[in-house]
Amino acid sequence: MTLNKIFLLLLFFSVTLNNAYSQPFEFINAFPNVSFASPLYLTHSNDGTNRIFVVEKNGIIKVLPNDSLTSDSRTFLNVTNKIITGSERGLLGLAFHPNYSANGYFYVNYTRAGDGATVISRFNVSSADPNKADSLSEYPILTVPQPYSNHNGGIVLFGMDGYLYIGMGDGGSGGDPGNRAQTLTELLGKILRINVDTTTSSTNYGIPATNPFASGGGRPEIYTVGMRNPWRMSVDPMTGEIYCGDVGQDAWEEVDIIQIGKNYGWRCYEGNNPYNLSGCSSPSEYTFPIKVYQNVGSDCSVTGGYVYRGARRPELYGRYIYGDYCSRKVFKLKYENGTVTEDEQLFVAPSSIYSFGTDQQNELYMCAANNVVYRFNKSDLVGINNNSSQILDFRLEQNFPNPFNPETSINYSIPDISDVKLVVYDANGKQVSTLVNTTQLSGSYNVKWNGRDALGNNLPSGVYFYNLTAGNNFSQSKKMLLIK
Repeated sequence: MTLNKIFLLLLFFSVTLNNAYSQPFEFINAFPNVSFASPLYLTHSNDGTNRIFVVEKNGIIKVLPNDSLTSDSRTFLNVTNKIITGSERGLLGLAFHPNYSANGYFYVNYTRAGDGATVISRFNVSSADPNKADSLSEYPILTVPQPYSNHNGGIVLFGMDGYLYIGMGDGGSGGDPGNRAQTLTELLGKILRINVDTTTSSTNYGIPATNPFASGGGRPEIYTVGMRNPWRMSVDPMTGEIYCGDVGQDAWEEVDIIQIGKNYGWRCYEGNNPYNLSGCSSPSEYTFPIKVYQNVGSDCSVTGGYVYRGARRPELYGRYIYGDYCSRKVFKLKYENGTVTEDEQLFVAPSSIYSFGTDQQNELYMCAANNVVYRFNKSDLVGINNNSSQILDFRLEQNFPNPFNPETSINYSIPDISDVKLVVYDANGKQVSTLVNTTQLSGSYNVKWNGRDALGNNLPSGVYFYNLTAGNNFSQSKKMLLIK
């Protein structure tokens, strides 16, 4: 049991052992008092302000408080005069600099009016108003010509290495007629990585020294090769792994783990299957998806998502949540140690799925084609993140709010806190652990349990129950979900 993998989720024990431990998953309107127009993406500025930024395809970025009751939506940036929006074009991406709170820099991805080229530009926040960008501060970073109107990719994000990653589609049409995704002199059909904190004599950005072609052999901006249309990438904030939903051609949708220098196969392969092997290498030269599903029935186009690290649905902690645009299906998978260990459909979303996004608390949102921004309903389970100590700390204090759930105020009144005992049971009611040795600290008792049985063995993931008593004056029973 590692320090960053023990997670204990608590629920008042008001149901029987055989009942489900949380209510069904669903999306609810996150901002019912705010109107959006083609919301393609949602993110936050990571500056402690807990604001939401919503990217609209028509060239508007809206900023609003992260409050479900708010009606206070403002225009943060307006670039409608710079973009073209037909087909898969428009304002497609937004990323805030890791040091945004100090430098005020953010980066956008849009398709340019006139020629439809992809433009990556930097803007500054206004010095007078934190909810408004300086529309005259545009600083062009990179421009990539586009031969067709579709497959523009559009995502920009900062990795944990501080570099800017850019998802580029293969240029469009169908079947990659120019074989651009496999051509190393082309930026199309690639994931790019650049250093926006430096420049060169010819570019407004630098090249990370570890990029695979930094010293030659291909465009130095290239990080990976062989993408068809990466429609949304994300970084797991705990592991640093980059997940990508790459839209298929006619038969297969795929999810990839993006790694430096890898070739993900398009147009030689669609998912795991040959598509056009003309001029291609042996299969060992390519990196295949961690997940594919067939483009059949109502399924048509993968929408990449996020590894969930929030608290509203703690049952999903550590699971990658993604969807399909047409069928509206929302899926989860768990990827660990190079293997997918969980893979299932969660539910069907209320509308076609444009994108997922997260707020500063890593809660998940969905931007939908019906112009609504959704988020998960809140689980009855209460989460405790104990990553720092590996030991769950039960704290009994007189007249002190319940330390497990800051949203619920429950005062304990315990005149006699002697003889404190914690007994843990598995889902079948079998006792697995008992703790009676406690430590008194400032009028409270800490009862610590490390997720192990009476013999000191690590317990597997699953539902457990505990009963906590203090003499004859206090008794509390709760149900918990142990997730590793």
